[in-house]
Amino acid sequence: MRRAAFAVAAGAMAVSLAACGSAKESGGDSSKSAGSEKKGDAIKVGLLLPENQTARYEKFDRPLIEKKVAELTNNKGKVVYANAKQDATLQSQQVETMITNKVDVLIVDAVDAAAIKNSVQKAKDAGIPVVAYDRLAQGPIDAYTSFDNVTVGKTQGEALLKALGDKAKSGKIVMMNGSSTDPNAKQFKDGAHSVLDGKVNIGKEYDTKEWKPENANSNMEGAISSIGKKNVVGVYSANDGMAGGIITALKAAGISVPVTGQDAELAGVQRIVSGEQYMSVYKPYAPEADAAAEMAVALAQGKSLDSIAKDKVDSPTTKGVPSVLVEVTSLTKDNIQDTVVKDGVYTVAEICTAQYKAACDKIGLK
Repeated sequence: MRRAAFAVAAGAMAVSLAACGSAKESGGDSSKSAGSEKKGDAIKVGLLLPENQTARYEKFDRPLIEKKVAELTNNKGKVVYANAKQDATLQSQQVETMITNKVDVLIVDAVDAAAIKNSVQKAKDAGIPVVAYDRLAQGPIDAYTSFDNVTVGKTQGEALLKALGDKAKSGKIVMMNGSSTDPNAKQFKDGAHSVLDGKVNIGKEYDTKEWKPENANSNMEGAISSIGKKNVVGVYSANDGMAGGIITALKAAGISVPVTGQDAELAGVQRIVSGEQYMSVYKPYAPEADAAAEMAVALAQGKSLDSIAKDKVDSPTTKGVPSVLVEVTSLTKDNIQDTVVKDGVYTVAEICTAQYKAACDKIGLK
């Protein structure tokens, strides 16, 4: 099958995000944690993930990180895991517990990037380096890995424009952004606006509380009522989970229009196969998880990150954070085989269940 994807080099992200930060600007060698001493393989890695509403965290991120830590430590390293279930206060308590349990390093995917700041400082004060995972947490973090988030939004916006074609200004689109507490959501939104502004009419726009599909569904129902169902020509959805809630509302109103997404969740891929959802953004989790594990193990062992982190990113509180930025791909029905299937994320059998077999056959997914 001809590959229809387009991938974006992560190097461009370094230019847009780093703001020319450097280790020197951040007050010393940012590739090593102050207070860390060289240790062997028997390290303890604290892993804090933000929620369990999105399928990726339990299905991909956690097991991938656990596997990589084991591989890097000759099966002697231990991962201590906790999920905050979208509760920033609970996550702060989990950091406290990790500190009490004397983990050697923390990998934190923050529920609220600003709210986690004091907890990151406490870990740092306890001599525990912190790797910000997927979201750029505030506070004195030692390393960061994620995707090119502005480019994710641009990718979604460009795909929506392509799907709309000459209908782009014939009606109005709805923008369903992510949670306002997630810095990634703002970057997705900024990227999408940079592509869409002036080329579409935005009828309604929402920052969706906690990224929850049910909140997106409620927002979409309100948008349809406000705009009028005949005037909705497309929906920018920041991720697949919300796209599911949005599409439920659209179907109930008898509307069929292009809807974007992100994360290549199985349900999202199946909706793309069936034509209910136009696209998703495929973010290969293995490179991100591997980078987090590699940086965490290196920091715990008092080693430099120079050979791992080739980019630098500035957070609102820390300059020149050593970072690994992973490229992304626009996922449509034309390149499912060449992306999520080829990379072993899903098998054709998992995607093409009885409900979707005819649609899979139609696009040659066998």
